Amino acid sequence: MRDGTEAARNRAGTTLGCCGRLLALFALLAAALPAAAGAAILVYHRFGDTVADGMTTRTAVFASQLAGLRAAGYAIVPLAAVVDGLAGRAPLPAKAVAITVDDGHRTVYTELLPILRREHLPVTLFVYPSAISNASYALTWEQLAELAGSGLADVQSHTLWHPDFRIERKRLAADDYRRFVRRQLEAPRDILKRRLGADADFLAWPFGIHDAELQAAAAATGYRAAFALGERHATAADAPLALPRYLIVDAHGVDGLLRLLQAGERRAAEAAR
Repeated sequence: MRDGTEAARNRAGTTLGCCGRLLALFALLAAALPAAAGAAILVYHRFGDTVADGMTTRTAVFASQLAGLRAAGYAIVPLAAVVDGLAGRAPLPAKAVAITVDDGHRTVYTELLPILRREHLPVTLFVYPSAISNASYALTWEQLAELAGSGLADVQSHTLWHPDFRIERKRLAADDYRRFVRRQLEAPRDILKRRLGADADFLAWPFGIHDAELQAAAAATGYRAAFALGERHATAADAPLALPRYLIVDAHGVDGLLRLLQAGERRAAEAAR
């Protein structure tokens, strides 16, 4: 009888142990898998001590936003982690946020790079190569190489010279427009590979403009994800070549940014139902 009782206890202990391990595993999976609400992708443009234009975020405001995000429990992750998480290729932490910066403005080097190094912050830079070392406002190739070499900045494509595809479609004959689109998508990949050794397979649509034809062209050119605009989280239900990003400006501050993300997460969750 005693042996039978001990055996029963052992079986019960084993069962409870298994249940405990399963519950722990489920908890880990729930924390790691992307929530239905997806992930927030932020896009900035320029930084500085003062607001020089509508696309400038003061450097101090940006630093405060980083602190605010972390205090609110957001996990800042590389953009590639968001893309892989939404596609189900890798686990994604809850409240994931990726930071992107468009256009390749020189303040990315003078203002942002010190913050990247201090905070160990991963960002993705979307640049149009025609401006680099040419436009007075833009980064040089040497600066961009230093950013890429930091291991914190992933350099990706923003087309060749940031066109408005709606205008070009009206201006050009159909075949000419298709050749124009192909060049805008292919050339930056070639240039970034030659100049930086970067495999640019992410694309930011200029002005957030995209359609089915442009998405098909991006896929044919070798891009695996592309990013537009939209005040909501990106989710697994979104087309990989049209993932929404939040446009962030100085006026959002910290509280405004957090409210924006909370509202956008609700909208994404409602849309996914």
